[in-house]
Amino acid sequence: MDSLHLKYLAVNPVDLLWGTAVNSVGYQLIAPGSDYPPRNHPSRYIFTPESGRVLHEYQLLYITEGRGKFYCETLGRSKATTIESGNMFLLFPGEWHSYHPDKQTGWKEYWIGFNGSFIDNIVKHEFFSKDKPIFNVNIHEDIVGLYNSAISAAIEQESGFQQILAGIVDRLLSLAYFYDRNTQFQESDTANKIGQAKVMIQDNYMNISPEEIASKLCLSYSSFRKTFKEYTGFSPARFINLVRMSKAKELLTNTTMSIKEVAYHVGYNNHDYFFTAFRHMTGRTPAEYRSMTQNTKP
Repeated sequence: MDSLHLKYLAVNPVDLLWGTAVNSVGYQLIAPGSDYPPRNHPSRYIFTPESGRVLHEYQLLYITEGRGKFYCETLGRSKATTIESGNMFLLFPGEWHSYHPDKQTGWKEYWIGFNGSFIDNIVKHEFFSKDKPIFNVNIHEDIVGLYNSAISAAIEQESGFQQILAGIVDRLLSLAYFYDRNTQFQESDTANKIGQAKVMIQDNYMNISPEEIASKLCLSYSSFRKTFKEYTGFSPARFINLVRMSKAKELLTNTTMSIKEVAYHVGYNNHDYFFTAFRHMTGRTPAEYRSMTQNTKP
């Protein structure tokens, strides 16, 4: 068994003002047939798979070898969820949980424990949820590299090391979110469909509707709209308007077209509606935007 435990990292009130403070970081390789947790597990974090535990911090774990089981209060104490190599899982403060590697395979785990307003905020806005604590990210060198960088920073504990660790936590959470979402979409061929939709919009932004796109992709409109928004963060109609406004800004900056001509060119037959939509989206009227970008008087 190969392991490294770094515990009781120094945290002061100034570190918490940064938004994230890291309490622990490390890794351990659990050989097949070994006890878990190992006897040298930090007493602050000790638990048995049968009894589980409750932490006062978040922990983000990454399994790079082997497989095992995970349990938590939200999903049901008796409901075992399989953890595979390439999974990350997030432990929430105040929630009972338990996990352990399979005796036949063991596993290699990396973890980092942290608190702060940053993670509280993104959980509040449901980027991460107790209902979905496991992320299928696959094996990525950049994730392992971030954990190793965090371990190095924690070992050296140079001035400002907590801020370095805070940046690493931010990046790890971002990658967990990114890789998991894209893995889901790729497995269902969604990424290809959304890519096709984006190309259709770029090529036909003047006169295409979300309903037409859904029809060309052989999808129901409700299914297409839901999937498109999940993938891009925008409804199809909103995305079309963003493309139109981007093109309008380009034309206002680089051409001498009248504002009415620009409106028509990007798909708005009603000049007043274009004026209102442009100001709503940019905070400026078309004339003000042109003046700003061309350095002229409106």
